[in-house]
Amino acid sequence: MAEQRRDQRDGRDAGEGAQHVPEGWGRGALPEEAHAWEALVATARRTVSDGLVVGTSGNVSVRVGDIVLVTPSGVPYDRLTPHDITGVDLDGWRLLGTLVPTSELPMHLAVYRTTDARAVVHTHAVHATAVSTLVPELPAIHYMAGALGGPVRVAPYATYGSDELAENMLRALTDRTACLLRNHGTMAYGATLDQAYDRTAQLEWMCHLWLTASSVPGMSPHLLSREQVDEAGEKLRGYGQQR
Repeated sequence: MAEQRRDQRDGRDAGEGAQHVPEGWGRGALPEEAHAWEALVATARRTVSDGLVVGTSGNVSVRVGDIVLVTPSGVPYDRLTPHDITGVDLDGWRLLGTLVPTSELPMHLAVYRTTDARAVVHTHAVHATAVSTLVPELPAIHYMAGALGGPVRVAPYATYGSDELAENMLRALTDRTACLLRNHGTMAYGATLDQAYDRTAQLEWMCHLWLTASSVPGMSPHLLSREQVDEAGEKLRGYGQQR
């Protein structure tokens, strides 16, 4: 089996996605992976209950060692069970489970390969998606932009699941922990699932805030300077209980 896997790896084109992963084989989950899967499913369900996702129009992943656990394609989150665990390596080869990973796997893997991310959340949140169609960068409406590394950029549109979209996203994420995807949604990462989720929710809130303030006839919202956002970002690094 190991020799077969190496042969399959060598014959695989670099741009191939999750739909090309061999079917029906993989090892059993380790306890740490099973625990991480449980947390991933809870986070995925939260994106739906909090209104950031409709149906299966988003995806969540978490890294455990060199394995990326990710929501499978087209399966409602409320139907996921421990037996549905889906995991791939950093090249996209499936190691856990038999379900096909999300079609957005290239974006998730691109984040893990180029950052210190341990978790990624992608949504089609309505206010964030609306903003992505209007501006190249979310205006600095609130100092919490500093918590994401600075003004949030909008990645140019590309077809979902494509390498082009992953590349556009990476450029928008330079020195940031979240970005918008034009006519598509949000992408955020963090050291934990909770942090990645919180950054996603914060981005959606800021987009909602800007759209609300901008809708007042005859008025334009006051925006913060880059210096003010950077100052807030520095201060936010020490926010909360330090351990």
